[in-house]
Amino acid sequence: MKTLLIIPARYASTRFPGKPLALLGGKPIIQHVWNRLEGRVEADCIVATDDETIADAVEGFGGEVMLTADTHRSGTDRCGETLERVERVAREEYDVVVNVQGDEPFVEPAQVHTLIEAFADPNVQIATLATPIADEAELQSPDNVKVVVDQQGNALYFSRAAIPYRRDAASGTWVAQGGYLKHVGIYAFRSQVLREVCQLPQGELEQAEKLEQLRWLAAGYRIAVRLTDHATIGIDTPNDLKAAEKYLKHTKR
Repeated sequence: MKTLLIIPARYASTRFPGKPLALLGGKPIIQHVWNRLEGRVEADCIVATDDETIADAVEGFGGEVMLTADTHRSGTDRCGETLERVERVAREEYDVVVNVQGDEPFVEPAQVHTLIEAFADPNVQIATLATPIADEAELQSPDNVKVVVDQQGNALYFSRAAIPYRRDAASGTWVAQGGYLKHVGIYAFRSQVLREVCQLPQGELEQAEKLEQLRWLAAGYRIAVRLTDHATIGIDTPNDLKAAEKYLKHTKR
């Protein structure tokens, strides 16, 4: 199964401008993502960015990079453009595309392998990850996206709210009853499915929750959810970077 792993990275983040170039342990965040994946997963890897400064940094540490349009609504759309252009240059087609955001410096190669392996099932269109929630505050925080799945492990819904709502249980006791899953925002797509979802208009659910995967569910696409025991630490704000610095120092001990 021929796989393309794309790391979308944009400079103009609203909450943290220049985030991919922010230093973590003395290296740009984007370099951490690249180093954790390139050569450690069975996929061709490339960074996709709309910023020449980021592109220069990636080339500086020996990474592969492609400059894309600056009009994309999401990293998924940036991946769509990158897939088309890479296939055109290489004159070959990819079966699966993996999207690992450029703000995931602690992503594990095993997580990417888990997603790729999901496509051994011919019915899988899109795959993503989730990890069990063990903390009540984590469950209630709207910064953490929750997912509920059906009996086949396909996503029924993603939400910033705590789902499922336990009508007969007191607040603060939900996690103890088990079954809650936190979404880990790494995706893989069959190539044709990626092309299709990039053409979809935003829907009401996506606009309400600010979660693009709801656009895909609303359009009828199935999202297979695979479990991981490793919750990645994404960096969205300068405070997240401080927490990542502490985590990095701890893991090096």
